[in-house]
Amino acid sequence: MHWAFVVRESATEVPFAEAIAEVDPSLHTQLRDDARDSGFTRAAGEPPPASAALHVHAGHLLKLVLVGGLQVWELDPPAPLSPGWLAAARVRDSAVVVIVPPGTWPPDLPDMAPAARVEAFTDRLEKAREAGHVLHATARLLSG
Repeated sequence: MHWAFVVRESATEVPFAEAIAEVDPSLHTQLRDDARDSGFTRAAGEPPPASAALHVHAGHLLKLVLVGGLQVWELDPPAPLSPGWLAAARVRDSAVVVIVPPGTWPPDLPDMAPAARVEAFTDRLEKAREAGHVLHATARLLSG
């Protein structure tokens, strides 16, 4: 499971936290179905609220819980979160979760220069979004 954590500026409100997830192709259909059952929609316009939660502890994302608590997607190991991301998520007690299809992450991403990483990933994400393959929703933030 790949995760990216972004703080997005908002023209009218405080910044918001975004968590972008991609799973192995063998798990994608299950994650996509769980996300849809939780209220995720095709990523266009404002993300709707979902019956989903991100569990955070000690500055790390531990799991994504979907379908009202029936489906749990645990991170192994837990993913570290930046202080800026945590602050943005805590202001709203939520974060936007974006589910992308397999292959969105460029395979050579770790080997790229930082600016090239952002450009390559953003380009692939936008293509997947335009094709209607990206889901999004707002999930509650649960700290413990």
